Amino acid sequence: MRIIGLDIGDKTIGVAVSDPLGLTAQGITTIHRKGKEKDALELQKIINEYSAELILSGLPKNMNGTIGEQGEKVIRFCNFLEKRLNVKVEYWDERLTTVAAHRAMIEADLSREKRKKIVDKLAAVYILQGYLDKNNFNKRRE
Repeated sequence: MRIIGLDIGDKTIGVAVSDPLGLTAQGITTIHRKGKEKDALELQKIINEYSAELILSGLPKNMNGTIGEQGEKVIRFCNFLEKRLNVKVEYWDERLTTVAAHRAMIEADLSREKRKKIVDKLAAVYILQGYLDKNNFNKRRE
């Protein structure tokens, strides 16, 4: 089963996809947001292309674990996606994923301009890879 990982922001949505075995996440695109319906259509194309059965959305939380305004926006959009696309959505705590993505890109000596173009896609990779690693670890323990 393939999973689509999302880093949902106000202006862009970073998108990643798992490999068929659910071991690794690869960044595939950044969607520039144009409204709920158009965003959903773009995501539907990706879901169809990869035959994905699950969307994993990063859920922004405050550092104390509470869900703030941005988290509420993400939940509302994901509820819309579940109904509109008839796909299951799960959430993953995305605290510090964008920070980690920026740190990795700085260490790779990418320019500020290049970092700006790929940070959301890379954050989606971090979100999805964290989920895959946890699930694979739990499977090994069983």
